[in-house]
Amino acid sequence: MRKKQIFIAVLLFMFIGALQAQEKLSLDLAGAKQHALEYNRTIKSSSLAVTQSQEKLWETIAMGLPQINANADYVNALGAEISIQFDENMPPTKIPIKPTSNFNLQVGQLLFNGNYLVGVQTAKLAQKLSEKNLKKTEQDIVSQVVESYYLILISEESMKILQTNTENLQEIYRKTEPLVRVGILEKVELDQLSVQVNSLSNAVRSAERQYEMAKNLLRVQLGVSAETELELTQSLSDFIQTNPTAGGDASFEPEQNVNFQLVQLQEELSKKQVTMQQSSYLPTLSGYYNFTEKILKPAFDMSPKHLVGLQLSIPVFSSGERRSKVRQARIDLETTRNNKALLGEQLEIQFSQLQFNLLSALESYNTQKENVEVSREVYQNLRRKFEQGLISSLELTTADSNYLQAEAEYLSAMLEVLQAGNALDTLTGKILNN
Repeated sequence: MRKKQIFIAVLLFMFIGALQAQEKLSLDLAGAKQHALEYNRTIKSSSLAVTQSQEKLWETIAMGLPQINANADYVNALGAEISIQFDENMPPTKIPIKPTSNFNLQVGQLLFNGNYLVGVQTAKLAQKLSEKNLKKTEQDIVSQVVESYYLILISEESMKILQTNTENLQEIYRKTEPLVRVGILEKVELDQLSVQVNSLSNAVRSAERQYEMAKNLLRVQLGVSAETELELTQSLSDFIQTNPTAGGDASFEPEQNVNFQLVQLQEELSKKQVTMQQSSYLPTLSGYYNFTEKILKPAFDMSPKHLVGLQLSIPVFSSGERRSKVRQARIDLETTRNNKALLGEQLEIQFSQLQFNLLSALESYNTQKENVEVSREVYQNLRRKFEQGLISSLELTTADSNYLQAEAEYLSAMLEVLQAGNALDTLTGKILNN
């Protein structure tokens, strides 16, 4: 009976494992982007950084809010006495030290501190910076997802072309074999076809590995397991038709770019650092309230229960330390401004270069599209001639190689168009909205 239960349990685990292994995810490009935004681990880490910055902001604000501390103590002198002699002719008076116990409650409130006020503003900017970093991480991951999606489709199309071409040549090979056996064709014709078939078979296996590697890369970006089967529901034609044409985005402002936005926030932080160093010249004022309850009172007690006070701290002289810190903060601010100006110039040049790249890719794509149509027609014509015995297998295999080369260049040109469009969308910050 126990063996039967174990057998059923094993079958159950195997069934569950098979169900997990058969997990399938069907995605269009928009779905892939959304899935990555929800499950990518790098994005999750950036989200945690945003949450941490929010807690850091509250920590900074809380430093200026009322602070309440309480403590209690108990003191026992273990029978010790205080000896007091009022006159040398009289014996000393001994007063026993009784145990004492106190409860103390202290409330403190910061009334004015320049560094605190600037620190809160700086913490708010730091939170905005972490949120902007999250946006940059999301943009980078989504851009990578788009690239991987395109790469998978290109790899799949390349694999299909190679498989179809291999099957066609294998069919020609099978039809040629009987002709060689009866002496109509020479064996060298069959050998040339065999070499081409073997080469294509190797190319198919290589394409299959590249296709699977591209899928694995997308799995990592989507945050799914290696066992998850991916099904892409869009084809290359969906993107090559809707891809933006060169010059469609004639205007560009650096403020559209997330890296420039990060530098702008860094500039604001540098300004606050200057203000913070300048505020170190200002005094600090705080108030407090102290309550003490004597639980076990000594015989002689003059301390009051309630105390209220103010404390003022005035910086007087630091031998130039504060002045040096202010100057350093100003230098950091000027450096940040220079970096912002440099980045703005670089982004404008990069935008122009990406537009040029897209235009060149589109021109190359249109040329390669014509070339592949011509090469396909030439190959099909020569194949018919070969089947009729009008040309040699060498001419056929040469035409086949030319056709495959044209297909490879056509797919490469298509990928360049898609990548150039994706690069433009990433630079201008549109990648998350498309």
